Amino acid sequence: MLGRTANGLYWMFRYIERAENIARLVDAGLRMSLTRSTAADDDWDGVLQSAGVRESFCDATGKVPAADAIDYLMRDRSNPSSVLSCIESGRNNARMVRTALTRETWEATNECWIELKQVLGRKLKSADLPEVIDTIKRRAGLIRGAFHGSMLRNEIYNFARIGTFIERADNTSRILDVKYYVLLPAITHVGSSIDNMQWESILRSVSAHRSYRWVYDGEYRPANIADFLILNGQMPRSLAYSYEKIVSNLGYIAKGYGERLAAHDTADSIRKMLQSTTIEAIMDQGLHEFLEDFVTRNNRLGAEISDGYRFYI
Repeated sequence: MLGRTANGLYWMFRYIERAENIARLVDAGLRMSLTRSTAADDDWDGVLQSAGVRESFCDATGKVPAADAIDYLMRDRSNPSSVLSCIESGRNNARMVRTALTRETWEATNECWIELKQVLGRKLKSADLPEVIDTIKRRAGLIRGAFHGSMLRNEIYNFARIGTFIERADNTSRILDVKYYVLLPAITHVGSSIDNMQWESILRSVSAHRSYRWVYDGEYRPANIADFLILNGQMPRSLAYSYEKIVSNLGYIAKGYGERLAAHDTADSIRKMLQSTTIEAIMDQGLHEFLEDFVTRNNRLGAEISDGYRFYI
């Protein structure tokens, strides 16, 4: 496969996943803000930090009012990580590799772009946000469903899946960091009803609320929730699950090409780290420090995949 085609597939699905993930971050921030008795711009400062756009937002506005932060994350074209920008970038990459996609996948992607361009064409009212976020998640799910239901399980599929799960692992770690490091109101609230409501909001934002209750009988303990989203291999948005899929799909590519690259060793080492550690060890190290290190290693893997498979040739 040409590096340009692999690049288009990989980034198409990273952008689609990122669009949904940014919507989920906004949802988390919205739910967090509802637990406050007063308006708190710090909530949105934390969400912007987790989305990796705090600095660029400050350059543009210099302050963090909720309405402006939401607009910047959802529809601002000057923000390359806004939902609208990501959907357009995903669609552009899909168009570039149109001949590598089934008709169903292309149509689902194009229809997503058409609807969201219209929905996000004007500034959103706060009352409309939940419905818009649900629309983004539903459209992203339709693209994934069309892709899974119609594509051959070949290198095209593998590069798309790798892009999806690298982006998903990045997002889950960032959402956890929002709650643990930034959005907790004060140390005095740890274990309180406010704290529990915020942890519940995190689970809902990654569609893990009900599955968490099945595993832990609904006890909202920070260590259990962190364990569920980091180390539980059955939870499809956990870091452990994401790396099982990344290593698996990289393995199929290595088998097909007859060559292992630096990216394979990096992915293996991250998966082994997630398999061998415990939530107690992570908490002793510091959850924020663990997540920061994970994001750095995950980004390095993305760069190694791009270099190793010559994405820009």
